[in-house]
Amino acid sequence: MNLQLLYHEYVNLKFSRGLPPVQMGSFEYGYCEDGRTALFLTGRDDALFTDWTDELQPRDPHYIRNPDWEPVLSDIFKQMDVYDELVFYYLLFTINSTTTITNHNPYGAMNDFMKNYCFTQLSQLGDVSAISEERKRQLREFFFFFYLYAHPVNEETLYAFSFREHELVHTKTNIEMERYFSAYHDYYREHLDKFSGKILLSPQEIEACKRLTLELLRSLEGKSAKLTLPPEDGLEDVLRLVNDVDALIRTYSENRTQVFEVMAGFLADNHSSPYRDHGFRTLLQHYACYILYFKFDEIHHLVDYFKSNPAWCGKIINHMFADTIFPQRIMRLNHIDITEHKRVIEFFGEEARRIYL
Repeated sequence: MNLQLLYHEYVNLKFSRGLPPVQMGSFEYGYCEDGRTALFLTGRDDALFTDWTDELQPRDPHYIRNPDWEPVLSDIFKQMDVYDELVFYYLLFTINSTTTITNHNPYGAMNDFMKNYCFTQLSQLGDVSAISEERKRQLREFFFFFYLYAHPVNEETLYAFSFREHELVHTKTNIEMERYFSAYHDYYREHLDKFSGKILLSPQEIEACKRLTLELLRSLEGKSAKLTLPPEDGLEDVLRLVNDVDALIRTYSENRTQVFEVMAGFLADNHSSPYRDHGFRTLLQHYACYILYFKFDEIHHLVDYFKSNPAWCGKIINHMFADTIFPQRIMRLNHIDITEHKRVIEFFGEEARRIYL
């Protein structure tokens, strides 16, 4: 599976770009009765990529005083217990559902944007050379936290995993998730006769799901080629900074005005579309995560540049602070009190005030 090809198809459908569909081998996008646009096994309107494991969800041991069963893969991973097995299942569903397009209320739309943003940034971090390894480590933890938080997952799953360099591991057991998910798919493919009433896929289709799940996981781990937003006429300057974090950081460090000019150029252009707006909003979150995360006072240079146009300044500030809650966590991690930045607060709209004040 070419993950970049899949990601571009996801973007094309999500933002109604109207481009012809592309062939993706074992998978194709289709529409679900509940309003989702999701990946199906090619030619199978009854086989959703995200849902093939529905009937395999482990029993929840939290409702039983002394669970008396073993995890399905306990012979391979002897250090795991039934609580770990359920957490692994939640992570599997979280990863697989990255490819799904859903209709959301405003709260769900924020979560959807954050999860998608964090997924793409985790794929890019390994290629970023303009920041130190320590800062990349901090950002990897930051993005992965929000990738899970925005899905959303339960608290146990949220704090269950960590990175060991470029390996995602279950912290308690030290199980590498790539090894676990590989063994998980192999087990059900090899014992398909035992689960004929629960699994609707063929061995070849389970293998295809395995390949895609592992590719999504490797992207999260930063092992695969970085994911980029596809080109769009008139959006070149924005996408250059969005798709190349090094270019953003170096341009900003050499002459921050050039970054602000890209923002201003977008706002001066009246040709809006869902995809163009997404590119701009992504650029603003780049500014929050790659610039303000490490030096929050830089926000005042942005305000100084745009203060002569209050409408533009307000639009930028409110997208940056209300499209996500990244700035809220950035300030919390760095012990920053937003009330001490009155020149920023004065541009807050109703939603930003609700979140931060």
